[in-house]
Amino acid sequence: MSDTSPQTRHTRVLIIGSGPAGYTAAVYASRAMLEPVLIQGIQPGGQLTITTEVENWPGETEIQGPDLMVNMEAHARAVGTEIIADYIASIDLSKRPFTAQSDSGMVYTADAVILCTGAQAKWLGLPSEEKFKGFGVSACATCDGFFYRGQEVVVIGGGNTAVEEALFLTNFASKVTLIHRRDTLRSEKILQDRLFKNPKVEILWNHSVDEVVGSEAPLGVEGVKARHVDTGEVTEVPCKGFFVAIGHAPASELVKDQLETHMGGYVVTKPDSTATSIPGVFAAGDLTDHIYRQAVTSAGMGCMAALEAEKFLAEDES
Repeated sequence: MSDTSPQTRHTRVLIIGSGPAGYTAAVYASRAMLEPVLIQGIQPGGQLTITTEVENWPGETEIQGPDLMVNMEAHARAVGTEIIADYIASIDLSKRPFTAQSDSGMVYTADAVILCTGAQAKWLGLPSEEKFKGFGVSACATCDGFFYRGQEVVVIGGGNTAVEEALFLTNFASKVTLIHRRDTLRSEKILQDRLFKNPKVEILWNHSVDEVVGSEAPLGVEGVKARHVDTGEVTEVPCKGFFVAIGHAPASELVKDQLETHMGGYVVTKPDSTATSIPGVFAAGDLTDHIYRQAVTSAGMGCMAALEAEKFLAEDES
């Protein structure tokens, strides 16, 4: 008689997510002899795998995002972390040990959980945007900018991401139009100065995008319809690429009904801590950070989470 019951694996610390927070937590937990298991998720390495140059990681004047994540994964493995290419579909935090159901059918049980599931780009939610996704509509200039050499592109947004994407695209595009619904940008002053000085950049203030327009066969973007927020007047801006840079949403679907969240889904942690509303569950990185969202702050939180998990388990056992 064959056994069809799901396989179960127990670990003292289960780390969910494989960005800078997850891998740093893994390094610290491994060094504390907690023998953590790290589940990589759908996008191993997280958002840094879809960036190019990283110029703000201490000790590296410049490093490619994917290379940085390869290094972090290798470091976590070298100190003894078990890294599994799987995806956690659901988790039960109502009792200990916590139980996580994976896509592969494996059930993981854990005495402590460190959540490092990160965040994803937000979209405008237009049917035309959805239609042309991958055919001229993108949320990642560093992934797709190369395809628009010598062409006109549009970026929508007003924060650091939007300005960084617009500046990056000037390396390829003949013209970059930044559309923002207000009359001032929210990005850092140094980035704004760089943007305003760039001869390839034009800014369309006080406008929102109503529609992406393009050709049917082959499918491709040809422009966007931008509406003035006060007058309602519509301007069609020609472009071959449309980049959406309006922020990020935390990947908290897994825990949103079990843990306290705020600011549109970010997991709440205690002050100066990664502890969540459930003892033994810790959150680190972009899942909980709606302010900084940097690789280095995520890594710092991953370190905090592992140290706090170690302390939690030691106290629990005593």
